[in-house]
Amino acid sequence: MLYGIVFGTIAPDQRVMTAVIPFAIAMLLRLILGRTQFTRWAVTLGTMWFAFNVLLAPYSTGIRQDLLDLGNHFR
Repeated sequence: MLYGIVFGTIAPDQRVMTAVIPFAIAMLLRLILGRTQFTRWAVTLGTMWFAFNVLLAPYSTGIRQDLLDLGNHFR
């Protein structure tokens, strides 16, 4: 899986930064621009990106497999 290969080569601190920076930028835009449709989408996407990086991180293979198996239970 390309995602695991790319993130497997960087340090844990850099992994955290790739999860936090988009969310922080979205919140900063919301403070600067106010509550607009664009900032709502930016915050939503930033939050989803953060959750994706935390839940499906390459160093947590057990959690990643559990979430993938959960989707198979509903088929």
